[in-house]
Amino acid sequence: MRGERPSEEQLRRNFDAILADVLEGRGVRTASGLDSPTEDALWAIAKAYPNVPDDLVTAARDSFGGQLDGSNAARWRAELERRFAERKPASDS
Repeated sequence: MRGERPSEEQLRRNFDAILADVLEGRGVRTASGLDSPTEDALWAIAKAYPNVPDDLVTAARDSFGGQLDGSNAARWRAELERRFAERKPASDS
């Protein structure tokens, strides 16, 4: 088991390899270091195989970009905070 997070270069290699796999009809490998939105986008490609539209590949690349720039994580945190706020009793305000 790895003790540290993969580097950006390792993530890029993993993404490129998994994208190539799904474009050839194979599934998404786990424990790749890719985040859930990126894996979900890659699974959409795998499910669409052999008729993968270009927009799914673009979406996967965009999602991976969001992992690298932190915007996927920021969206996740904002959604989590929104859900917590919805559950918070009105008397705690």
